Amino acid sequence: MPIPKSVFIIISFLVIRHLSFAQLSQVNTQSGLVAGDKVGELIIFKGIPFAAPPIGDHRWKAPKPAAKWKGVRQCTAFSASPFQPKPAPFYCWSEEFIAPPEPLSEDCLYLNIWTGAKSKSEKRPVFVWIYGGGFSSGSAACAIYDGAEMAKRGIIFVSINYRVGPFGFMAHPELSKEQNNTSGNYGIMDQVAALRWIQKNISAFGGDPQQVTIAGQSAGSMSVFSLVASPLAKGLFQRAIAQSGGIIDGLLMSPLASAEKNGLAIQQQTGAKNLSELRKKTAAEILLASQSKEVGRLGLTLDGFVLPADLGNAFASQKFNQVPMLMGWVSGDASLFGASDITAEKFKQQAVDKYGTRSGEFLKIFPATTNEAAQYNQSRLTLLSFAAYPAHKLAGYNPNPSYVYQVVHVPTDKPGFPNYGAFHTSEVPYALHTLHTWKRPWQQHDYDVEGLMSTYWLQFIKTGNPNGNGLPEWKPYNKTEGAILEIDATSVLKPALFKNELDVLESLDSGK
Repeated sequence: MPIPKSVFIIISFLVIRHLSFAQLSQVNTQSGLVAGDKVGELIIFKGIPFAAPPIGDHRWKAPKPAAKWKGVRQCTAFSASPFQPKPAPFYCWSEEFIAPPEPLSEDCLYLNIWTGAKSKSEKRPVFVWIYGGGFSSGSAACAIYDGAEMAKRGIIFVSINYRVGPFGFMAHPELSKEQNNTSGNYGIMDQVAALRWIQKNISAFGGDPQQVTIAGQSAGSMSVFSLVASPLAKGLFQRAIAQSGGIIDGLLMSPLASAEKNGLAIQQQTGAKNLSELRKKTAAEILLASQSKEVGRLGLTLDGFVLPADLGNAFASQKFNQVPMLMGWVSGDASLFGASDITAEKFKQQAVDKYGTRSGEFLKIFPATTNEAAQYNQSRLTLLSFAAYPAHKLAGYNPNPSYVYQVVHVPTDKPGFPNYGAFHTSEVPYALHTLHTWKRPWQQHDYDVEGLMSTYWLQFIKTGNPNGNGLPEWKPYNKTEGAILEIDATSVLKPALFKNELDVLESLDSGK
């Protein structure tokens, strides 16, 4: 009996669809073939090298392209996390938020891809996740950074590793001499290298290199700000999401000369006589030396190469990568810096020291009538300075729409575990749709927030605008209205939330 033409067409379509999907489980990158795992409707690739190992003579250098290989490279397990103090849960961060305790290695420049694309021609939007950890810890292998659920909803999810601690952020006079008067920021260079790899290779995974959204939280959020500011990242992304942390005026960063002194202090602590000897030290020796009290904080450096030396002026003069942005924080971010025990007298004196004759304007908005009031306003000031003020200022400089939020939702309690409120990083599993990776007795209101946040994020990744799909309206931020979306089980757009506080901070800082 002959097969009807309509049935033949259907069978042919299903065979072609199956073959095209199977083909994506083995993808040809510019370095060679990689094979991933088929999990349901997704193909998951873990541990794809995007750069050569930064070891030996390549330690403290810009990342080099990964070497080519023959045959098929099995990419089915996370690579080593960057070398750092042995990860372990602490304070509010349970194991789901922490890098696997092993393996740790300087050879860590790998990325991971979750794709549901059935062919290379789909051109799905690409989402690139950058982890936090104070630039001293972190890993793409943390449980809450799993990309499966987001990838099921039509995007390509990519998570990347970058060097941290002294391996990613140590400057040194000999390094600067070796590298055209600049050093440090190697971790940011790693992120740029990953984005360049994505531009060259992501289409083979069904992604669109012209629809890339970068996103990160805490140090990852500061990394997003850095990539927005960096001339090295021009054209490598089209949207940006910054969660809990910002840089705008050069705060929390070091000028090159200061950063170089930290590098010299690390060298001295190891007993090395010069850079050549320092490069021969073990990773453990260098990490231990960097933790000495003689060594200052390692982080971003205003080096004039990766980051503008005058960061504030670069933003103010709009010399940055201008893209639509989604920026925000959680209400408990201030607790990251511990409870304040400042007295009213000291708070007032600090205001006078910083603002002089205009301190009254500051104290009107941040009053210190009692010690309790001073401590409350110190906490509020910390929260605003950490994330809200940078978002407010960048939104003002950015000619593209910026959407600003505050998460106040408190995760459901974990039995036998303290309640830390809406703590730093607690919003990430909601935004990335990974509550299933976080062991708590979730309630419907948690799933409601997860659905809301992840849908806003997906809309922004796909269109540059978080609105749609029946979501509560989220208006772009402008300084006149100051509307901020407050996210909870019921989310509300709040006009003028923190407007007075942000306005006075900007007025005082600009001298107007």
